[in-house]
Amino acid sequence: MISRCSGILFSVFLALPLAAQEPEFRANTARPDSTIFSPLKLPPANSMRTGAGRPGPDYWQQQVDYKIEASLDPETRIVHGKAHVTYTNASPDDLDYIWLSLEQNAFREDSIAARIGGATAIGMSNAEGDGYTLHALEAHGKDLDYSVYDTMARVMTPKPIKANGGTFEFDIEWDFTIPLKVFRRFGIADFDDGKVYEVAQWFPAVAVYDDIHGWNTLPYLGTGEFYSNFGTYDVEITVPRSMILVATGELQNEKKVFTSEQVNRLKQARKSDETVIIHGADEIGQEGSRPEGEGPLTWKFHAEQVRTFAWACSDIFILDAASSGDILIQSAYPEDGLPVWGKSTQMLKTAIEGYSSRWFPYPYPAATNVFGAEGGMEYPMIIFCRGSSEQGVYGVTTHEIGHNWFPMLINTDERRYAWMDEGFNTFINGYSTEEWFGPQKRSENDPAAFGAFMLMPDQMPIDTPADMLGGNLLGILEYMKTGVGLTLLRESILGHERFDFAFRTYINEWAFKSPQPADFFRCMEDAAGMDLAWFWRGWFLETGYLDQAVSGVSQPNGKRGARVRFDNLGGLVMPLHFQVEYEDGTTEDFEYPVQVWYQNDRIIEMLPGQRNIFRVTIDQHKKFPEAKRSNNTWTETDE
Repeated sequence: MISRCSGILFSVFLALPLAAQEPEFRANTARPDSTIFSPLKLPPANSMRTGAGRPGPDYWQQQVDYKIEASLDPETRIVHGKAHVTYTNASPDDLDYIWLSLEQNAFREDSIAARIGGATAIGMSNAEGDGYTLHALEAHGKDLDYSVYDTMARVMTPKPIKANGGTFEFDIEWDFTIPLKVFRRFGIADFDDGKVYEVAQWFPAVAVYDDIHGWNTLPYLGTGEFYSNFGTYDVEITVPRSMILVATGELQNEKKVFTSEQVNRLKQARKSDETVIIHGADEIGQEGSRPEGEGPLTWKFHAEQVRTFAWACSDIFILDAASSGDILIQSAYPEDGLPVWGKSTQMLKTAIEGYSSRWFPYPYPAATNVFGAEGGMEYPMIIFCRGSSEQGVYGVTTHEIGHNWFPMLINTDERRYAWMDEGFNTFINGYSTEEWFGPQKRSENDPAAFGAFMLMPDQMPIDTPADMLGGNLLGILEYMKTGVGLTLLRESILGHERFDFAFRTYINEWAFKSPQPADFFRCMEDAAGMDLAWFWRGWFLETGYLDQAVSGVSQPNGKRGARVRFDNLGGLVMPLHFQVEYEDGTTEDFEYPVQVWYQNDRIIEMLPGQRNIFRVTIDQHKKFPEAKRSNNTWTETDE
């Protein structure tokens, strides 16, 4: 194969009149004062966020620590909780009030989420419940003044929380009833022998205060997930003695909640590559399978540097576990999940080890997969999944645990930039499937297969808040298009070594911090050493499509070689790869960089030699998301 770079020996831009070079369609009308190659208009770099896309010397973020005591009454479905919250203000601003996120209020009939119903990709038209009942909100025994607005509450502080390290401690008591009709994220699943309870977005949490928006007070509508603070959690949850409970964090009192035999099995699992049964199907409902005594049991967990906390419990759980180094990997599932769910722990182990070796070591001491009501949802160290086929269970497992890198490690604003969460995760998922199933015929994030989606009506930029996307656009844009775009960048634009160095740099720089899109763009360009404004603008910020066409061929005339005319018709630019088949049966592959489109959307390439051309094919190896392949090929018979 012949590879051509920017100093192309045989490439010429012929000085034809502009009208002759202008294709029928130019898709740059959205930016009349610039081209797709113009520098992005990013926020100015500063000491918080540098021009190299890294946290600056003055970078800060808030810390929120929780000590929670909670309980579940399965009969009434009521979750009751008390929390002592410590808020540390690392910002340069004194704060006169804080905002709390009250996500359970989305289930009220009068919530914004319920009123817009099916207007969002994940509608709330069947919303039910009263949301939170706040029994107490106080500091040092004195009531705090607060006002509730839909899924947010403003809490006035007795005195300002001082900048640069001031703290505010308060206590809150609440309860809510788990709705029977839960649209997403958590809920109650009925199986043949009993129920599984998955509990998430379940406690009033302090909203994020950052250097970009101040207090982040976007309402919880259902589709946009969350943006939260890192903190330390010490959580005690009381449930009936018959239940097994799993949660974010490390279990602190295993000898209190497991039998001595089960404690020994856990000890064995922590040293085992193979799956060890901790609480088996034959123990479900058996008196000797739970610790002796009467009344409920309290499970205690500790977690550090996590952005939220979730849990699940059931009296029909099978619990098994294995290890990956110092990581305890578990699965909790009813007998209905067998036989496939018997492989869940090894699936989880495979996915974690793959992501750890390629991108960044798994940052937590435990990981648990739960089979319950939720089809697929992620929280730190615990994921909720469903599925009955091996393909389905592995697919959702590797996706949800991948979220422990994006956004649990890289704490992005999912309400505004779902692509930095779902899309980055979809990208890393694409390299995980073959680690369980072996080599695949086609990548999950195949750019060539995605091309047709870019012609769908009502396109919107990837960089659109999730709650504003209706129909299938959420999945197509935030998941698929982003995953395809990063795959394209790695496989066909930067190459593996260059991309991987840049992407790992981004992860390392922003681990346990909160980047914005501009930080990602800048960091990738800085570490890869390439101006990618054309790629970010075309793929993430606009809605053009890729349509490169062979629009004419001039055969050799004795004085010069053949000339091939190419048009870029769709508004999106990409490198130009094409193959020339000559009449003598030989072929040549040419690869031109994206910069060939700098000056115009039409170029004419002079080929070496005096051979007659039989066929010219653009993107012969199908590496790019060509939307209209009908004009990718010219043959001699077309003349």
